[in-house]
Amino acid sequence: MKILTIVGARPQFVKEAILQSEIKKQDEMEEIVVHTGQHYDENMSGIFFDILGMDTPDYNLGINGKTHGAMTGEMLIEIEKILMEEKPDAVLLYGDTDSTLAGALAASKLKIKVAHVEAGLRQEPKDMPEETNRVLTDRISSFLFVPSETGISNLKKEGLTDNVYFTGDVMYDIFLKMEPHFDDSLLKKYNLEKENYIVMTMHRDFNVDEPKKLKTILEQVQKVSKEIPVVWPIHPRTAKRIETFGFESLLEGITILEPIDYLKLMGLTKYCYKTITDSGGYQKESYFANKEAVIIMPDTSWRELTDAGINTLVEPSEIYEAVKKENNQNFQKFIYGKGDAAKQIVEILKDNIQ
Repeated sequence: MKILTIVGARPQFVKEAILQSEIKKQDEMEEIVVHTGQHYDENMSGIFFDILGMDTPDYNLGINGKTHGAMTGEMLIEIEKILMEEKPDAVLLYGDTDSTLAGALAASKLKIKVAHVEAGLRQEPKDMPEETNRVLTDRISSFLFVPSETGISNLKKEGLTDNVYFTGDVMYDIFLKMEPHFDDSLLKKYNLEKENYIVMTMHRDFNVDEPKKLKTILEQVQKVSKEIPVVWPIHPRTAKRIETFGFESLLEGITILEPIDYLKLMGLTKYCYKTITDSGGYQKESYFANKEAVIIMPDTSWRELTDAGINTLVEPSEIYEAVKKENNQNFQKFIYGKGDAAKQIVEILKDNIQ
């Protein structure tokens, strides 16, 4: 059996690393990996490759830096050529990027089965490119691998009930695999007391590009920092906006770090009190570490965590109050499975593809 996997963005490399490690255990499975070139960051992905032993992609298309339509179109053309040459039994896709949709369309046109990891996620606003990509990919897919029960409900509302599998989340697999390697050295470096500091990340355009909103966020976080230390590995985009708008004084009292890798971020997260974020992945990783996340977003694709009262969606002006709210100690376990999602996905593909 030949599986052709398509990756294009940083988080997809991480997920692919854990899936590939399972596929390698199967004598009857061969995998070809196509990197569209949409996004790659050695600082983020290299550590996973080193620890999980991921191979270099077989193809690198080098498609990036264009509009959504242009990238999707170019990827569709190039992926189709590869599919016609490799003739895989199935195409494996992750998440909601342009690479994902292009791969799904190319495979569908050639009548090749599509397997979608992280199927069933839904989020407002409906016109965001990622939402379009994930909805269309789910419609095309032959296998829908869903990370949570909420995803199954979302698909059912849309009439998608066949070939839907609750496998859990491969990111939880990765968290458990990487946990022995978490690096907590920054606690000592910055004199942080366990359970007595906040970790923050923020990069979304709707938070950092509008001066009024960004100022409110910074004022709220600065207010928090006067009562409990805030550690903020700052995204280059966010740092640039703060400089452009002249808000540097609002960072006083906050511990600002250069971007850090996953192992250091998880080392900080493991021992913090709460997190503040607008990252889709980090709000979930906070839960894996049994930490509440204050989420500066109008909506989240991980609704099960807010519905359970573990994470909180806030407007910028509500950050301080959300951080101060008493901790929810009743963490629900296994919302995203038991850490064997990759194994389940591989077994399902083996059993259902001839």
